Amino acid sequence: MVSDLQRMEIFDCIAAVARPIHDFGDEFMSDEATAAVGLRAGFSPGRGFYCRGRFGVLGEASVPVVQAVQGFLGPGLVTAGWLAGRSVMPAEEAACCYARAVREWGRAHIPAGVDVEHFNRLAQQLIDTADADALPLFAGWRARPCPADDPVGAAMQRVHVLREHRGACHLAAVRLCGLSAREAVVINLGVERAAHYGWQEPHSVAEALIPRWRRAEQLTDELQAPLYATLADRQRTEFAQLVDALTTSPAP
Repeated sequence: MVSDLQRMEIFDCIAAVARPIHDFGDEFMSDEATAAVGLRAGFSPGRGFYCRGRFGVLGEASVPVVQAVQGFLGPGLVTAGWLAGRSVMPAEEAACCYARAVREWGRAHIPAGVDVEHFNRLAQQLIDTADADALPLFAGWRARPCPADDPVGAAMQRVHVLREHRGACHLAAVRLCGLSAREAVVINLGVERAAHYGWQEPHSVAEALIPRWRRAEQLTDELQAPLYATLADRQRTEFAQLVDALTTSPAP
């Protein structure tokens, strides 16, 4: 039985780590160095490497399936990126290439001195504990092995996997709260950035929908709470500290 105090501590931990994990992953995805890995692998400039690599863990899925699983990117962006990558390499190979890019970026950006071994132990405990039902993109990334001989790269890969868990939970929460993915993106990021993420001619949403998005954020935390309940109080504190050090300290 989880006490009220433990529940509060669990949600405090989630609040401390959710944004850094998301933003650190965003930095990787938007970095020109990441795009360069795709170019060297034979992908053309654009979203081919991103779409084929990130969603390649789903296998040779059709475009509608990929779109349904990822949710928050505009349909046109996903369609173009997924199809552009098909001629370059199979989905499984693209996912392997993307995972290598994740680890390479981590080795370049995770600061020296962070106890990545301890982070890896705690992060893997969370990943192993997670219920992947209705979270196929997370399940696909969880199934990818992390190399034991590259602890820094493996730490970044685990950051990516945890990011996919929250993203999948958030997509489910958004729909449960009566919002479309497009509406949630516009509320969260604004019209201009929604267009950047592939939504064609996005427009402002009714102010009455904003409380639904706030409820979706709360529900996302609730969906993640069972993971963090598996850590002891001390471990949650340590994990939050490690995430902070890993994602916000200056790189060497």
